Amino acid sequence: MSAELPTDLRAGLIAESGHASEERMAQSVGRLIEAYRSGRPATAPILATGTDVAAYAAYRMPATFAAVRSAFAQVAAAYPAFDPRTQLDVGGGTGAASWAAVDAFPGLTGVTVLDQVADALALGRRLTGKAGAPALRSAVWQQWQAAGAGELPAADLVTVSYVLGELTAPAQAELLGRALRAAGLLLVIEPGTPAGYARILAARQAMIDHGLSVVAPCPHQQDCPLSAASGDWCHFSARVNRSALHRRLKNAQLGHEDEKFSYVAGVRTDALSGPDGRVLRHPQFRKGMVTMQVCGARDGVQQKIVSKKDGPLYRAARDVEWGDAWPPLFSGRSQLPEA
Repeated sequence: MSAELPTDLRAGLIAESGHASEERMAQSVGRLIEAYRSGRPATAPILATGTDVAAYAAYRMPATFAAVRSAFAQVAAAYPAFDPRTQLDVGGGTGAASWAAVDAFPGLTGVTVLDQVADALALGRRLTGKAGAPALRSAVWQQWQAAGAGELPAADLVTVSYVLGELTAPAQAELLGRALRAAGLLLVIEPGTPAGYARILAARQAMIDHGLSVVAPCPHQQDCPLSAASGDWCHFSARVNRSALHRRLKNAQLGHEDEKFSYVAGVRTDALSGPDGRVLRHPQFRKGMVTMQVCGARDGVQQKIVSKKDGPLYRAARDVEWGDAWPPLFSGRSQLPEA
């Protein structure tokens, strides 16, 4: 799935990049990438300087926006009645998940972003100060520590994106508990790696234990068929176009980036009409045939082969993408297109 940055966010990132040395930002990008890929819990804020924050915004906000926006698209398809008014973005940094939430759910009127890094909050506030959406312009930016005492404020939508990997296992469980108690719908996103997916599996189980229904990506509430023992993991991909600055900071040649991510969303309702299955990995297209890996509500992960003789089903399969519902979702329920 492709996700384009909102025009006002793209313009803001370009303007902010002019306030820092590009050479120093590139050095920060290298250090940040190494820190995030290490998989070690952070003992101090990874964004240690204003240059780190500017570099993070330039190279990570587009990818984070794309991943969160892609997850929201699947949430909205599986639960079309969801129409949040308030969002709490926990560990939200410069606010990419809030931009994605407002883009996905225009009815949002109140946005609160919590993060431990004051410079990240300040940059996020500057970016939203010129946003077109009133909910972003009026967003509340609050300094917060994951290890701090006290419950999180309640919100219709709570997002925890790319946060758990920076915490120890006990701190992850504590934060998830607080987020679950605060949320109408909770979305958790982590990198699309085996380690990231292990954290998502733990979040998924915590949601079920707290009485939430899994909205997406899972088409069922049973144990995940893709566990560590299976040698596979559930993740998805979102494509975002790179700006010229983005390419220079990462010394990249391609004009786009594919962000791999794992996620789970849970909600306090039983009134779901989600998909019968979810496409895992890129489908394989050959003349007159589409082969796809599908996680189904009844039969787990299976290979599905759809051929030209299947008529309407084949016409739908030709347009299917990694992460899509299968059979396709129309108006919140699985059905085939007209012949």
